[in-house]
Amino acid sequence: MQSIPGGNPEAGLYTRTPVPGPGGSPMHHERIAIIDYGSQYTRLITRRLRELGAFGLVYNSNATAAEIAGKDLKGVILSGGPNSVLEPGAPGLDPAILALGVPILGICYGQQLLARDLGGQIHRSTSREYGKAEITAVPEGSMLFAGLPHQQQVWMSHGDHVEVAPAGFTVTAKTPSVPVAAMEDPKRRLYCLQFHPEVTHSAQGTPLLLNFLKSCGMALDWNAGNFIEEKVQVIREQVGKGTVVLGLSGGVDSSVAALLLHKAIGDQLTCVFVDHGLLRKDEMKQVQAYFAPFELKVNWVDASDEFLGALAGVTDPEQKRKIIGGKFIEVFEREAGKVKADFLGQGTTYPDVIESSGIGGAILVKSHHNVGGLPERMKLKLVEPLRELFKDEVRATGLALGLPEEMNQRHPFPGPGLAVRLPGAITRERVTILQNADAIFMQELKDSGWYRKTSQAFAVLLPVQTVGIMGDERTFEWMCALRAVTSEDFMTADWARLPHELLDRIAQRIVREVKGINRVVFDITSKPPATIEYE
Repeated sequence: MQSIPGGNPEAGLYTRTPVPGPGGSPMHHERIAIIDYGSQYTRLITRRLRELGAFGLVYNSNATAAEIAGKDLKGVILSGGPNSVLEPGAPGLDPAILALGVPILGICYGQQLLARDLGGQIHRSTSREYGKAEITAVPEGSMLFAGLPHQQQVWMSHGDHVEVAPAGFTVTAKTPSVPVAAMEDPKRRLYCLQFHPEVTHSAQGTPLLLNFLKSCGMALDWNAGNFIEEKVQVIREQVGKGTVVLGLSGGVDSSVAALLLHKAIGDQLTCVFVDHGLLRKDEMKQVQAYFAPFELKVNWVDASDEFLGALAGVTDPEQKRKIIGGKFIEVFEREAGKVKADFLGQGTTYPDVIESSGIGGAILVKSHHNVGGLPERMKLKLVEPLRELFKDEVRATGLALGLPEEMNQRHPFPGPGLAVRLPGAITRERVTILQNADAIFMQELKDSGWYRKTSQAFAVLLPVQTVGIMGDERTFEWMCALRAVTSEDFMTADWARLPHELLDRIAQRIVREVKGINRVVFDITSKPPATIEYE
């Protein structure tokens, strides 16, 4: 969805209708339930499964068997975590999950939890073992280690460990300091690892996970094509004869969500594109051109005068966000009212789901930052077609739906738009100056091949005027900062090492072609300590 700028992420002022999935009819024909005990690597487990062609969903540590059960359930993975299973109140496991009849893989904390509950002995450690380790595996008769070498490098991150395996288990790997680095009970199809196979430092981690998935009988056919086919049916069942309104920003998430909804329900979908006067140069024209071949029903709304008028004289960043958020809700509500929609479509993605639910996040718990500020009186039910996808999977789905490559690879753009890249007072003149500078920056990045090498890049118009010389005249004009970063997940980011000759060309063009700027600087601050955006 077009992000509601400045929306309150905790408000949750909307109605959610149950989406077929965990605890209901199968959302996908095969699923691995990942129970999260607070590990920093839980998302990696999900990623590795997806890369292997298996669909995994994360559930909270207090998930019950009834919540994760379903005809599509093929296996369960218990993640690692920071707690000790020996501590009172430590997160546990619903015993009924062991009776679901599917293979279970315990990783780190997950291994210790199974060992504790099934009668093994846990060694309480006074210090943590963290980093690379060498295990000696016993592949013969092992399901997890079948076909793998005896000696393997793995990644350990634990305090306690299993000292004695429970009855019925065979120890299948050890280290000099950990007598039970892996254990298996083939009769009950319980498999455990003290180390983390999901991290790249575990040399045989991917084959280990693949062996587990094979034991689950997975077809390993998770891909964008299958996802689209299944999701179209789910959307049709959820929406029925109702109508959907979706805020279309032209970003990847909202664009793919729009195409997927359109494929499922056609003219029952109406998209609303709001130009708040803080978009990139010619943004509305570009988005119109991208979507022209798809025959989407889009209401194009130019509300720039409303937004810029409300922002006149405001310099406080938080106040700007609140004004933009409130005004967006006002405009969007007005347009949605014309449609008489029953559902609100959103481009919510899986990282949104995990991050907004915090440690031990569950697929069924969500307070999404894109929509948190919608007024309760709208009473729209949610439909979130991308809710289970990571960003690269969203892009793959977009390509499968025919989204142009250039649009599919667009950098993220914030909901408040250029407002967060315009410290100080916002005027139409300053917006135009920034739009022109940013357009030059983007063009040069694309022409040089560096746009695809960076995760996000943009220009900022600083509220600083400096003395310069142009021709024989003294100038006193604005300073422009260039920001370009690389990032895997946008939780952290490093500044992109753009070539000096490229920076030189960009700076010269901006100063020469954009009236109002006489100085260009390049931001080389990473996140943390800085944020990616300026406000």
